[in-house]
Amino acid sequence: MSKKLRLAIIQMDVHVGNPESNFVSLERKLEEAVGVAHKPDVILFPEMWNTGYALSEIRQLSDPEGKRTKELLSGFSKRHSVYIVGGSIAELRGNEVFNTIYAFDRNGEQISDYSKMHLFRLMDEEKYLTAGDKHGNLTIDGEQAGMMICYDIRFPELARGLALGGVKLLFVPAQWPNPRLHHWRTLLMARAIENQMFVIACNRMGQSGDTTFFGHSMVVDPWGEIVAEAGEEETILHAEIDMALVDSVRAKIPIFEDRRPALYSKN
Repeated sequence: MSKKLRLAIIQMDVHVGNPESNFVSLERKLEEAVGVAHKPDVILFPEMWNTGYALSEIRQLSDPEGKRTKELLSGFSKRHSVYIVGGSIAELRGNEVFNTIYAFDRNGEQISDYSKMHLFRLMDEEKYLTAGDKHGNLTIDGEQAGMMICYDIRFPELARGLALGGVKLLFVPAQWPNPRLHHWRTLLMARAIENQMFVIACNRMGQSGDTTFFGHSMVVDPWGEIVAEAGEEETILHAEIDMALVDSVRAKIPIFEDRRPALYSKN
């Protein structure tokens, strides 16, 4: 039975160290995302969209308990009856800063959160941020979904754990830079193929210091085929997917039934 979902992926620039500018920009783009003939069911945007990677001042810039972010996203999702997988923000929780996603349902209720498990040493994340320790699960119109953030996609164990728990749809906000476009596209397709799930990924674009971000937000189906892909410009990528394809693919190639987990930990 067909189960269609319409998606809007906000591929945007992020002004490093300037939450005020980023909130204004996101609000404008959220309105643009729903101002189309066929309104999306789900909206996704990039990693650390509120502050960017201003890590040396991240404690001062981060959103305490995510209060401002929650108010914006909850109000918007309720007004427009849309699910929001809220990219991720720098969230101050106690004395620690986390890289956190908040997700909201059509009624504006927060239905999940997820803090990035794997911190990227190449950008010194572990010196400024605290890693999360729980999976990001949610339900979207009756379908089980999961959340990961950027560097997390290099860890297939995490995606497989979500898939074994029933997840059919994986959301990935990111700030994935040049020159690793090939890694980005390949890893997203691999996570989709090996777990027979849809992968919905939003990457930022623009420049931060000497680092450029290439965009290429993507929707990948359970066969690993690219349903939609943005270029490097600021844009809103719209796509429609049919969740029935997940069950069809899993029935044709029953990888979960053919697993032999007792052997996988052996040398």
